[in-house]
Amino acid sequence: MTHRQRRSGAGRSVLTFLAAFGTLAGAALVGAAPAGAAPGWTRLATGVQYEQFDISAAAGPAHAHVIRVDLSEPGVRVELLYPGAVAARATVSRLATAQGALAGVNGDFFNISEAQHPGVEATGASVGPAIAQGRDLKAAVPKGQRFGPALPPGTSTRDVFGVGTDRRARLDDLALDGSVRTPEGQLPLGGLNQYALPVGSVGAFTSDWGSASRVRAICGTDRDRAAPCSTDTYEVTVRGGQVVAAADSPGSGPIADGTTVLVGREAGAQHLRKLSVGSAVTVQHRLVAASAGIAYRFALGGYPVLYGGLPLPGLDDSTSAVRTAVGIADSGRRLYLLALDGAADYRSGLTIAEVADAMRTLGAVDAFSLDGGGSTTMAARKPGTSTVTALNHPSGGAERPVPNGIGVFSTT
Repeated sequence: MTHRQRRSGAGRSVLTFLAAFGTLAGAALVGAAPAGAAPGWTRLATGVQYEQFDISAAAGPAHAHVIRVDLSEPGVRVELLYPGAVAARATVSRLATAQGALAGVNGDFFNISEAQHPGVEATGASVGPAIAQGRDLKAAVPKGQRFGPALPPGTSTRDVFGVGTDRRARLDDLALDGSVRTPEGQLPLGGLNQYALPVGSVGAFTSDWGSASRVRAICGTDRDRAAPCSTDTYEVTVRGGQVVAAADSPGSGPIADGTTVLVGREAGAQHLRKLSVGSAVTVQHRLVAASAGIAYRFALGGYPVLYGGLPLPGLDDSTSAVRTAVGIADSGRRLYLLALDGAADYRSGLTIAEVADAMRTLGAVDAFSLDGGGSTTMAARKPGTSTVTALNHPSGGAERPVPNGIGVFSTT
């Protein structure tokens, strides 16, 4: 039975920051960390608490930074941190400061490089679906096109962590439901603001994509990210329900509000070539949750590691790394945001199996792995200031720009 079938629904800057909050309890093993507030937790706001502690791991000690979020508090919420475009990046501290967040962690894996496709721009766009303030930003790339470690059995690039309009957090699956209606008939839509499109499909790009080149969308295949870029491509621009421009290859530059650029590859390109300027075209798209009746205000991609209190089968227990994860407890009313420290003494990190165990010990019933390594960042606002700075040491020595993250907001 697959995961989806089971689903029913210590450097100077850190020490200076912590001194601004007051003295914390000494480091502890994660096995001793309680599910509720304890003497080691420091209040950041009503319903938002911070703690740090050591974890004994197979590869050596890891140092964890954890923010506990109580979504049952009326003034507390989480939202997607992102730089205003899918194909863009910024540091967690910059994103959180710009959006007025109290704290945040980095989010999904992303299109970080394009060494296999010389001359093709890496878009910086994330792998999985994304929803911001109830608006669908993007859908998931094919599994073979993802960046990041191998997925656990039974999971996919459509898996998300999200918070519904009911203010409950969940793990779910978001699939693209879309179509392109033309005088020649109706085509299924294969992508929405994605850096990689399925072979033979048509993908839609809107103003949410940004100004990055759309060429990457026609490179690789559903099973091989490094495969050559397609030579059979076509692009049409749709505005006001009709085609206003066409080109043989994907372009770049900002897309105006109310405009959709359709990119086709192979069979998808052949369908688009039947259109001409003035042809009537209607494009529709939405993200559909596997959990019936759930509407999401916020969602982002990654992959599940803990479900219903049990680690997913097949989790990697040999590769240790700096990690970021989010856990869910109390029927979706409480969250644990975890980011490991990347300082040299702790850089060995945790395996994915150890992350699942750590989240379960904290009190999480479900948990979701986010991008790690140099991307792992936890940041928060110092008391009396309007800016957000990193709590952990990023393993690359400085914060890495990322496409999105989880932002914690409080009105208290």
